[in-house]
Amino acid sequence: MAAGEQQSRDYLRRHRLPELLHRLGALLLHHRPERPREFLIQALERVKAGQRAEGEYPHLMDEANLAAMFSLLDVVGQGHITPAQYREALKTLGLSTEDLQFGEDVNITLDVFKEEVKKKMLESWAGY
Repeated sequence: MAAGEQQSRDYLRRHRLPELLHRLGALLLHHRPERPREFLIQALERVKAGQRAEGEYPHLMDEANLAAMFSLLDVVGQGHITPAQYREALKTLGLSTEDLQFGEDVNITLDVFKEEVKKKMLESWAGY
């Protein structure tokens, strides 16, 4: 690999640009705005505001979406899911599964699921 190509790859990795572009693309496809450029500018402004604690980060999943996802995981309707199911949900959402605080014997309720997924979403945007 040429030195210039490696420098470009390092630059992209250092600034987490592939992840950022992936997230912005997912937001575009989810919302399908009439004016995509303006939408992207607003999304990036929301990221900046979120970093300054002056607003919320952009998100794909609202309360209803998270509840629906939880119900898909809780197929028997027990009111809880396993840590393994939670990990898979995070992976599906493109969120980090590092630093999970749940032991394998813990049951995760809907409220805990929503709180933890929201926290992971915030952490994922905060790095940009």
